[in-house]
Amino acid sequence: MIRILGIDPGSRVTGFGVIDVSGSRVSYVASGCVRTAEGSLPERLKTIYEGIYEVVGHYRPDEMAIENVFMQRNAASALKLGQARGAAICAVVTQSIDVHEYSATQIKQAVVGRGHADKAQVQHMITALLKLTETPQSDAADALACALCHSNIRQSLDYLAAKQQAREVTAR
Repeated sequence: MIRILGIDPGSRVTGFGVIDVSGSRVSYVASGCVRTAEGSLPERLKTIYEGIYEVVGHYRPDEMAIENVFMQRNAASALKLGQARGAAICAVVTQSIDVHEYSATQIKQAVVGRGHADKAQVQHMITALLKLTETPQSDAADALACALCHSNIRQSLDYLAAKQQAREVTAR
């Protein structure tokens, strides 16, 4: 079994989601949000770092998946998002956990089947795929989607590696 932490970074709200993966079976562990108070950006980054550090300490994930920064119209917002992402990554790598990065399009494609799905579609699919009784808050749902994307890619890579290994054994 492998435990994956998904992160949806934000300078005001950073979503997290934790899943367990055993073979092709995926199960929900936890999700939530680290919310920052009004204040300076350095204080908000500290809150994100400490919150994610605590999540890692509590749930002990084996790997982490995080959404890449995408450039919108506002460069200042993208820079703040990048800094929030950096705070979350630092909180994880200081605890010796591998980090994997995915674009928003990759994540939505893996979960919804459409790279430009809206937040409501992601929430709906997360609720259905993980058999949740309640719809998670959108930032937590996005984080769970990130974790599921990583799980799907891991399974595909494991499958391809096994096929390659079988071919090499057959060729001998």
